[in-house]
Amino acid sequence: MQYQILSFFQKIESDGLMWIANMLSMLGEEAFMIAILLVVYYIWDKKAGFSVFSSLICAQLVTNVIKAIVRFPRPFTLYPELGSSRLETATGYSFPSGHTTGAAAFYPALARESGRLSALVLAILLAVLIGLSRNILRVHWPVDVVVGLFIGLVFSLAAGRILDRIYQDRLLRLRFCSAACLLSFFPALILTVLLSAGLADKVAFSDLMKLLALSSGAYAGCVIETRYACFRVQRRAVKALASLVTAMGVVILIMLSKAIIPQSLYYPGSALRYLLIGLWTTGLFPLLGVRTGLLERESSDT
Repeated sequence: MQYQILSFFQKIESDGLMWIANMLSMLGEEAFMIAILLVVYYIWDKKAGFSVFSSLICAQLVTNVIKAIVRFPRPFTLYPELGSSRLETATGYSFPSGHTTGAAAFYPALARESGRLSALVLAILLAVLIGLSRNILRVHWPVDVVVGLFIGLVFSLAAGRILDRIYQDRLLRLRFCSAACLLSFFPALILTVLLSAGLADKVAFSDLMKLLALSSGAYAGCVIETRYACFRVQRRAVKALASLVTAMGVVILIMLSKAIIPQSLYYPGSALRYLLIGLWTTGLFPLLGVRTGLLERESSDT
């Protein structure tokens, strides 16, 4: 049945349909969501940024653990004749769909923070369409999308209120972020060593290692921000733009550093890059911004 569904999408393929599918798929990719998170975190609402990021990272960790356990092959591996597209985004195993999980964890969580039911409905619809795009591109089975959608929505809708409460209590936030940092760092370190030594399946564990490293850095940064920066979201247009350009510019430089890392150090380099992205965006840049006057400090801790 699943093969027949993907075969149907192959039969109705057109340039227009594939363009739409590629654009929708892009909305479920990490670079796009990181850019949105920076806007949310620095300009709109820090609590919303924390809650949406936590929803996203937790859902993706669950999905990638399942991927590593189940290790179900992608459609183009079993059936090359399906002619899958956008293969550069098809890393790791197939089940569940990471793009769908990410979209369902991210966009509805973002919409929930706005408090508008219409926004939430549209966000869930967008997540469904992003999942469907992965079927149209034939890089995922339909069941991958359904399960990914379920995992993402559980975290974006059910866990959202809990994450909001954690952020609002400063001491609880510090404890949560410290624990999350340590619980992410050590598994990331172990996987980095195993992957470097060739003792772990790179298809199963590479993406999981990167997520754990990103999580570790981001939550360590949150501890730094809470203790030492305590910046206020930026409302002034010039400073807001300068903050976003600086924060995103360094993220891009960190990602581009991949080109200068020797292949023999690929896994330690990847772990370090993702850790630094998380640490910079949530902690180091806020601290630097407050010290230089680019960001304003809150009048009192929250």
